[in-house]
Amino acid sequence: MSAQIGDQTAPAAVTETARRTGVGPGAPQRHDDLPPTRRRRRRANGRPVWEEDPHPVGLGLKGVVLALVVLVVAFPLYTVVVTSFSTQAETLRAGGLVVIPGELTLEAYRQILSGGVVTRAAVVSVGITVVGTALSMLVSVLAAYGLSRPGSLLHTPLLFVFLITMFFSAGLIPSYLLVSGLGLIDSYWALILPTAVSAFNILILRNFFMGIDNAILDAARIDGAGEWRILLRIVMPLSGAVLAVVALFYGVGYFNAFFNAVLYINDNAKWPLQLVLRSYVLQGASLPGGADPGQAASGAVAGMPIKMAVVVLATVPILLVYPFVQRHFTKGVIFGAIKG
Repeated sequence: MSAQIGDQTAPAAVTETARRTGVGPGAPQRHDDLPPTRRRRRRANGRPVWEEDPHPVGLGLKGVVLALVVLVVAFPLYTVVVTSFSTQAETLRAGGLVVIPGELTLEAYRQILSGGVVTRAAVVSVGITVVGTALSMLVSVLAAYGLSRPGSLLHTPLLFVFLITMFFSAGLIPSYLLVSGLGLIDSYWALILPTAVSAFNILILRNFFMGIDNAILDAARIDGAGEWRILLRIVMPLSGAVLAVVALFYGVGYFNAFFNAVLYINDNAKWPLQLVLRSYVLQGASLPGGADPGQAASGAVAGMPIKMAVVVLATVPILLVYPFVQRHFTKGVIFGAIKG
């Protein structure tokens, strides 16, 4: 009786072993051993929909959608650039922005650059951007590295303070009273210090620093490296992507800022480029030292070409810097936001 039971259970045991190991008479047929037609069918049925090979119709629709998006983004830029190179008569015939270029001229750029106002404002904006970005990166990197070390002094309370500033602020009037009390009215530092630190950027840097393997840092400490050398020689070279992205965030913020200049700068000679752009292009005020619209009859360009030329000059610096940093966005921001 026991022998008969053993004979009946043995094939089942052999089949189970073959199924697990993939070897033997009861083993399932391997995917690689299937005919090509069945192999393709099984692969197609076993993958999610988004992993299937794209259909030609879908590829065509994607191309059309991308072309429309590019057209929607590029067409306003095209009209601004063409209008800035057009004459006053062309803008009058077009009723505003020029779409089809006619007579092109550089007179608008010569006029705004020779007046000195836009040139001085551009220098002020570039200087504020460079100094402000350098100061903000210095403070942010030091704060983020300190907060990324679990055993650092007052680690949890300082991190809590940074998080609070992301949701609550003192308000406009206390900020103005603080800047005024520090004697920064009509000072370039009033355009830098109030926005020198961003808690969001510090948290991105902190999370990225926490994602660095601790074995590398421990090996450096064993070799006698201090925290400053670890930060400068190991952490920062490994964090080039996130540092480039955060520097771009700070740089764009400083270059495009105009509200602080409206609040704290009363001297027109200290206006940044964005305030000149706002005052002249949006509000229609005439630039000190610039051309008078009534001079259009004597050959000077006025009105829309001048405004669009100022817009182009205010946009070009960011367009020149962005392509060099854009490739770091995925690695720097997304990786730094999810690590740790």
